[in-house]
Amino acid sequence: MDVVLPEDLAQEARLAQRRQAELCRQRRIFNARNRLIGGDPEAWDIQVHDQKVREATEKARHEMLAAEMKQNDKTLCMLENRERRDRKTLCRAISDFQQSCQRPETRREFDLSDPLALQKALPARVSDSDLRNTISGMQKFLGEDLNFPVRKKFQEEQNREWSLQQQREWEDVRADQKAAEDLYTQTRLQFDETAKHLQELQRTTDRAVCTAVEEFNRNQALESAERKRQEKQQEQEANLAEIAHLLRGDLLSENPQQAASSFGPHRVVPDRWKGMSREQLEEIRLTQQQQVQEKLRLREEERQRDLDWDRRRVQGARATLLSERQQQRQQRHLRRALDSSNRSLAQEQHSQRKQMNEVYTNQPTEDYFTQFNTRSR
Repeated sequence: MDVVLPEDLAQEARLAQRRQAELCRQRRIFNARNRLIGGDPEAWDIQVHDQKVREATEKARHEMLAAEMKQNDKTLCMLENRERRDRKTLCRAISDFQQSCQRPETRREFDLSDPLALQKALPARVSDSDLRNTISGMQKFLGEDLNFPVRKKFQEEQNREWSLQQQREWEDVRADQKAAEDLYTQTRLQFDETAKHLQELQRTTDRAVCTAVEEFNRNQALESAERKRQEKQQEQEANLAEIAHLLRGDLLSENPQQAASSFGPHRVVPDRWKGMSREQLEEIRLTQQQQVQEKLRLREEERQRDLDWDRRRVQGARATLLSERQQQRQQRHLRRALDSSNRSLAQEQHSQRKQMNEVYTNQPTEDYFTQFNTRSR
């Protein structure tokens, strides 16, 4: 059977993607609306969307890079401070080491100018680790360990020194930690005292404010009660005065002059008006009859105007019908002339096609014309 390779699958996928892109391009290009407009709105929208996506991606990438740069700067500052502290500690340690372990008498060239060189001269063999014990010197043999007690004692002493040094370092660290904790405790106690003092001041202020507010509210309540009492008394006095005025006034006596308005003789005060007189009612009835006659006259004029417009509309429709009939007759004459011209042209084309068929025997088929305009490129 056939073996399908990854290269074949990738090639098939590329061909399918290319065919799909070609179909999409044909749909866009062969679309009559887009072709008349002269552009590709969908492609423009896709380009605008891609541009916005690229801008948003670029903005997010810049923001991420800016945040990363800030974090890197912060980390770099911390590393620089740590390196500065480490360098200072290293310099201090080097200086202490030089003062304690690199004295002049410990230098390698000191023996060339040492005045006590002969007194300090070593014998031919000091220990098993002596560098002067060469193979040809016959000073050291396999299996010997003459320097074991000294070496063991030196190792024990060295371990003891290391333990003491580590213990001192731990004590220093604990002392520093305890000092820091004591300082933190003192600072915290000071903050607590300050907060307690501020809370006490706040409570005192709140009590004073509450006392002042209560006193103010009490005074306001007293003033409000006194004001309400005075308003009620004034209202009672005003009501009594109004009752007396109504009893002595023209309202209850039904005087027609008391309903006259100050805005004109044709207006009255509604709450004082007791109705119209007989003369006013007769005048209103006469006015109504005149209005009815005027309305009838206007209706008759409107009816005459509608009849006039109907007559004009019928005359216009008749004229339009006559004009349309005249145009139809002209169109029929033109159609007959055009048909005659088309018949003569068809006969000429038929004779010309017959002559061309006799001259050109290799005529193109439908397949020849269908092969054009099938691709977008």
